[in-house]
Amino acid sequence: MTLRLYDTATRQLRDLDPVVPGHVGIYHCGLTVQGPPHIGHIRKEVVFDVLRRWLERGGHEVTIVANVTDIDDKILAKGEEQGRPWFAVAYENERALHAAYEVLGCRPPTYEPRATGIVPEMLEMIETLLERGHAYVAADGSGDVYFDVRSWPAYGELSNQRVDDMQAAPDAPPEGKRDPRDFALWKGRKDGEPESASWPTPWGRGRPGWHLECSAMAAKYLGHEFDIHGGGLDLRFPHHENELAQSRAAGQPFARLWMHNAMLNLSGSKMSKSVGNTLMVSEVVKRVPAIALRYYLVAAHYRSIIEYSEESLAEAVTAFERIDGFVARAAELSGGVVEPTEVTDAFATAMDDDLAVPAALAELQAVIATGNKLLAGGDSAELRATLGSVRAMLDVLGVDPLSEHWRGAAPAGGDRAALGSLVLALLEQRQQARATKDFATADLVRDQLAAAGVEVEDTPHGPRWSVKS
Repeated sequence: MTLRLYDTATRQLRDLDPVVPGHVGIYHCGLTVQGPPHIGHIRKEVVFDVLRRWLERGGHEVTIVANVTDIDDKILAKGEEQGRPWFAVAYENERALHAAYEVLGCRPPTYEPRATGIVPEMLEMIETLLERGHAYVAADGSGDVYFDVRSWPAYGELSNQRVDDMQAAPDAPPEGKRDPRDFALWKGRKDGEPESASWPTPWGRGRPGWHLECSAMAAKYLGHEFDIHGGGLDLRFPHHENELAQSRAAGQPFARLWMHNAMLNLSGSKMSKSVGNTLMVSEVVKRVPAIALRYYLVAAHYRSIIEYSEESLAEAVTAFERIDGFVARAAELSGGVVEPTEVTDAFATAMDDDLAVPAALAELQAVIATGNKLLAGGDSAELRATLGSVRAMLDVLGVDPLSEHWRGAAPAGGDRAALGSLVLALLEQRQQARATKDFATADLVRDQLAAAGVEVEDTPHGPRWSVKS
């Protein structure tokens, strides 16, 4: 079955039809790094990580490009507020983004260009739009350059709006605009702004507008036509609408399919830094295992809103503990390493149907239910086959507890490999003490691990350890 995705542009399910057979090019909008990422931001990263994993399991080569907006009004304001260079603020928060990728098991993008690194390509695109009559230099001497929305009759096609019904673009004062809806391609440098935050152009020193960078990056790294453009649903307008207009106006076919994930809400409103209702990834993973947080973010359909609550997060932690428990027990009873094998047909059908993860998880739970019966003394070969299939399905979702990333996972945010090595060394000491009937030392090691939050369970196949929730 061919993967079908809901195309936001046409508002219908469409078969994925790659520009280059066997290869899928994906561009999804990254963060404006004026602050560290919250779990609402990282939901998008998890969604596209699952898409990538599923495509690769289907035999596709996948190229993912995600931008980093490392210069804009908010970053400059943060730098001034904190008394630091704007680029120091941007880099600190970019590193926090990468830490969130890592802690939640998201593989980094194939390319992750910064806005400041692609200024020449943006200037070339502005020149093309000026030559084609779709852009103009502001007549007020500000050095601003705007896209002329009236010059592009299809403007509004992605968000299904008429220009006359749109609000004014808030990116610059209206004085230099022909139409209040015209948006900035380039912003002239203002008095008081650091010179390091501007570049020379034929119109004076300045810096890029927000929307232009993504069009220029997509064209550079994926070509003028590519397969999927994605991001959070809040970016559909104006950001993605403006990207589509300026790229098409520059003569580029641009994205074949638009994919948007829904928001993660807190108390009924979109989670965002501006309203202060944020839950930073770095803080949440101090309270729950990172793999359980990823499970929470992936379990809902990507086009469904997640209404965050501590209760729903706790339920996800409990649900994943049951999955983890089956995998651990099945691995012990299987008598050796069982690698991921193949997903079931029902799981594949669900994933090919617009990444229907809830239906895929229902199939996973059904397979685990069968596996639990085998744990009570069923055929070991059948148990190994079941475990291999369960691991394959969990791997697609990025939550296989036996994968290299998650094996021996430490309390979230910690060094998993280091903790695993220390625990295994202590357990070896304990096993040696028990073998020589030095039970006092064996009990002492177990008590030390318990005090550190590590639970040890003795099984017929040796000790099993886990980190207390």
